[in-house]
Amino acid sequence: MTSCVDHMLDMELTSPLGERILVPTHLLYRSQDPLAVQLLFQDGLQGLVPWVFARDLLTAGTRTLSGDGDVQVWPDGSGSEALLHLLLSSPHGSAHLTASLPAIERWRHRTYQLVPAARETQALDLETHLAQFLDGAT
Repeated sequence: MTSCVDHMLDMELTSPLGERILVPTHLLYRSQDPLAVQLLFQDGLQGLVPWVFARDLLTAGTRTLSGDGDVQVWPDGSGSEALLHLLLSSPHGSAHLTASLPAIERWRHRTYQLVPAARETQALDLETHLAQFLDGAT
């Protein structure tokens, strides 16, 4: 059984000066962590730079501005040219990225085929995670 849904795409990073840079990005969803999505950005200096946030935040952000913390997501445009904006903030700075909304939507839809929203908490193995935490295991 498939336990992972992943997809590679290029996101576009907009610098503070307006320069646009393509950033190879690996979208990753694992049924073992059903509430979260991961974006792994390929950085030529540091290798992979991961960002993990709630799948429901991504879902809401495909329809309207969502998020008020270190991740904000919102759609722009319509049809095949629509974009998804992603604003990531950390103590080290912020990054504004865009990607094809239809491509993100296709990948996100596949994550819900793997683990439907109504089954997220069932797929989350809380007992194992709690036992690992209490035993000091990672």
